[in-house]
Amino acid sequence: MSATASIATRHDWTLAEVKALFEQPFNDLLFQAQTVHRAHFDPNRVQVSTLLSIKTGACPEDCKYCPQSGHYNTGLDKQKLMEVQKVLEAAAEAKAIGSTRFCMGAAWKHPSAKDMPYVLEMVKGVKKLGLETCMTLGKLTQEQTQALAEAGLDYYNHNLDTSPEFYGNIITTRTYGERLQTLAYVREAGMKICSGGILGMGESVADRAGLLIQLANLPEHPESVPINMLVKVKGTPLAEEKDVDPFDFIRTLAVARIMMPKSHVRLSAGREQMNEQMQALAFMAGANSIFYGEKLLTTRNPQADKDMQLFARLGIKPEEREEHADEVHQAAIEQALVEQRDSQLFYSAV
Repeated sequence: MSATASIATRHDWTLAEVKALFEQPFNDLLFQAQTVHRAHFDPNRVQVSTLLSIKTGACPEDCKYCPQSGHYNTGLDKQKLMEVQKVLEAAAEAKAIGSTRFCMGAAWKHPSAKDMPYVLEMVKGVKKLGLETCMTLGKLTQEQTQALAEAGLDYYNHNLDTSPEFYGNIITTRTYGERLQTLAYVREAGMKICSGGILGMGESVADRAGLLIQLANLPEHPESVPINMLVKVKGTPLAEEKDVDPFDFIRTLAVARIMMPKSHVRLSAGREQMNEQMQALAFMAGANSIFYGEKLLTTRNPQADKDMQLFARLGIKPEEREEHADEVHQAAIEQALVEQRDSQLFYSAV
């Protein structure tokens, strides 16, 4: 298959086709991925986002990779839902270090009715700061999805994690179909989707291909596709899992870029374990989005200054988006903080 042929956006990928991509010589695959990437993106721009865990620990899901699960003893303290004002302060700090998108994650199976008003205020407040907003809150009802859209949420993050065939080995408390249904609700409400998966859980190449097929064959491709490398946390069932071969990880990024040419492909959890050379290869393979800042699913992330130093050495700049003038931004930040400080929406959510 030629690189030119791969540039077309498709929703009919087969397992045989995708496995053939994985089996290409490494340099051929990267050349094809970079060619596709350049057809749709500035190859020297990378989207920079910050994620804040707004509620951690005691999640009722049994995802075997996750330190947030209440099923495993990982030493992670259970924390209540953050106050709206503290979230906005963190968002303002994220903006100051170059983030254009602010992502908020809560360790929930699904948000409760009592939590939703505070979550919606977070979305509205972060939007006023001039940042794109993203949330991961677990499974959503159609009504909750619509409420988030009306509050101005730009992206909803809901990963498929792996292939349908391997999924049951990792999670039993939520079905694959439920995940797909949440994604369908998000699309129906007019929001953008952030959805990807995790490598290194014991899955096969066919499972990695199966994950990408599920994502690429959705009616619309996710705007953001996070490819995570398993971060092994003591106390979780996958703590002793074999490391992913770095070249296999890069191959997966490249295949994702070819299959979803207009999506941002994100280097997500596990990036801190990558050396600079591996990250440079990831950008060559078509990755053009990273997280930094506070926490990503309670695992550490490289600091912003280290990332910016690497960007400078590679000639990469953070992706830009249209923003207000600095004075307007400062006024928006101050106003949002005043409004939240005066609001009655602070409470101890569990």
